[in-house]
Amino acid sequence: MLSLTILGNNSAIPAHNRHPTAQVLQIQDEHILIDCGEGTQMQMARYKVKSSKINRIFISHLHGDHYYGLAGLLTSMSLLNRTNDLHIHGPAPLGEIINMQFKLAEVNLSYSLHFHPVAGEGIAYEDEKIQVQCFALQHRIECWGYLFKEKKNLRKINIEQVKKHQVPPAFFDALHKGQDYILPDGAVISNQLLTTAAPLPKSYAYCSDTIFDEGIAEKIKGATALYHEATYLHDEAKKAAERYHSTALQAAIIAQKAGVQQLLLGHFSSRYEDLDAFLTEACPMFENTGLALEGVCFKI
Repeated sequence: MLSLTILGNNSAIPAHNRHPTAQVLQIQDEHILIDCGEGTQMQMARYKVKSSKINRIFISHLHGDHYYGLAGLLTSMSLLNRTNDLHIHGPAPLGEIINMQFKLAEVNLSYSLHFHPVAGEGIAYEDEKIQVQCFALQHRIECWGYLFKEKKNLRKINIEQVKKHQVPPAFFDALHKGQDYILPDGAVISNQLLTTAAPLPKSYAYCSDTIFDEGIAEKIKGATALYHEATYLHDEAKKAAERYHSTALQAAIIAQKAGVQQLLLGHFSSRYEDLDAFLTEACPMFENTGLALEGVCFKI
């Protein structure tokens, strides 16, 4: 199961008790912070998200509302005596910015910080459980979208059948991977009897600042859930294009073309206090649309 906690959903200027972009994705046993706008660590405290659980951070681009909270968060982690390694993925200049900030402030972290520059489209990170793909977004500066994907889940142990056939716990790993169990007399106990199928792998696509670009749909095809910026309503489509942003309707078009199951809208302009109009605009095009409201935890 994937879960997504929204920490910030506004665009450049905090307003209407909304904060710049930040969210935490839990996928398998990874807790990933996606973007880190101003005030992120305060929002984490507010919604009881433990910074000690964050082991990876992905930054989309270097506009301030997507990373100005990063230096403060990293420093606070050290002040709290963090010891676990932390990995940051983002545009290459971000590494220089972090090094400069810490050098000038004479910061010595209590943990090892590893920076991984995103150099092009492809796999940004992968282990035995998850894969993270990055893809270019069309914004005023270098900007990356991310597709977080579970790998094939392991089969689940049927405790009743395992006890019945006296399968030792030492064999459970093999059962998870689909192996049959062979009794001492040579009889074979089918894996399908001893386990149940795992749920299908899920995926989450994150599209931060971008002009309307139908090419995105191919890069996130079939994602379980999609977050897509919707800075403006469609009556401001011209302004959205001029500023390399999208409208709620355009986000819904991307969701429809990509065949995703769920769409979340965010990155709202401060000109809008009431957000209901974003759903009114998007839902006729893509029915399963929601607002990425701060403090809400979405089960994906």
